[in-house]
Amino acid sequence: MNNLLEVKAVSKHFGTYKALNRVSITVPQGSIFGLLGPNGAGKTTLIRVINQITMPDEGQVFLGGEVLKNRHITDIGYLPEERGLYKSMKVGEQALYLAQLKGLSKSEAKIRLRYWFERLEIGDWWNKKIQELSKGMAQKIQFVVTVLHQPKLLIFDEPFSGFDPINANLIKEEILRLRDEGATVIFSTHRMESVEELCDDIALINKSNKILEGKLLDVKRQFKSNTYEVGLKTNNRGLLQNHLAEKFEVTQANFKTLGDELKLNIKIPNGESPNMLLEYLVGLGEVSHFVELIPSVNDIFIQTIKNNT
Repeated sequence: MNNLLEVKAVSKHFGTYKALNRVSITVPQGSIFGLLGPNGAGKTTLIRVINQITMPDEGQVFLGGEVLKNRHITDIGYLPEERGLYKSMKVGEQALYLAQLKGLSKSEAKIRLRYWFERLEIGDWWNKKIQELSKGMAQKIQFVVTVLHQPKLLIFDEPFSGFDPINANLIKEEILRLRDEGATVIFSTHRMESVEELCDDIALINKSNKILEGKLLDVKRQFKSNTYEVGLKTNNRGLLQNHLAEKFEVTQANFKTLGDELKLNIKIPNGESPNMLLEYLVGLGEVSHFVELIPSVNDIFIQTIKNNT
C-alpha cells in the first residue's frame, strides 16, 4: 500500500519548549490512522504542521509524494477539536461560504450540500443560525463542511465530542464509508474504544516524541502475553488452582459468566500451543470459558506511556 502522507523528522519549538522532537509518521493511502497520546504530547502541534497552520523548525511533510505546499490546502479537510463556526450566521450561508474557501463553485457547493444534508437528515436546518443549534447539531454541520470538497486527506480531532451514541455511530459509519471510497483519515481521540473500532494503523506520541507506530493488529501481537482467560467448573477449587500453579503462571480473573466457575488467567510459556493448555484443562474439569486475552488499545496506551515516563 502506498503512503499518502509522510512526516519526516519534524521538530517544532515554541520558545524554549520543544513541542515535537524529530517526529516521523507514515499514513497509508486509504487507511484510518489513529494519532494518539496524552494531553500535551504534541498531537495538535503535529496536526497544525500538516495543515500548514504552523511551520516546522526542522523536517518535511510529503503529501502524495510531493513536498507539502500551499496549493495542497484543498487536498486536506480538517475538523479541529475547537470548533470554528460563526454562531450568528445561518447554517446554509456559512456552509456555502466555507465550501467556496475550499475551491468549490457556489453551484457545485449547493449540489453537494443538498446531498449531505439529506444524507444526515438535517435539511430543515438550512436557515437556522448556528447559535440555535445544540453542540451535536453544530458538530454535524462542521463534519459536512470538512468532507464536502472531497479531500484526499481528512483529519478529525475528537470528532465524536458532543454527539449522543446514535449520532456518534452515524458519523463512525460515514468515516468508514469515506475510507472505503478512497479517502485517507487521520483520527485523533482519547476514546480508545473508537480507535479499536475504526483504526487500521496507529502512532503514539508522548512528551514530543513518537514512541510507537504500526498496524494496529501488529501492535496488538507485539503486546500480547500468551495469557488465557479460563473458567472451570470444579468442586475442589483450591486444590485445582494449586495444581495449575505448579505448571503455569496463574492469577485470579474477573469476568462475567452465568455460572459460578473457578475463574483464572493462565499464562503459557512462549512457543507452547493453546491446544496444549486446553487439553490439560479438559483433563481436570469442565471448561466453560476459554479466551485469549488480547491487549486493548487502552492497555497498550497506558503500558507504553508508563514505560516511557
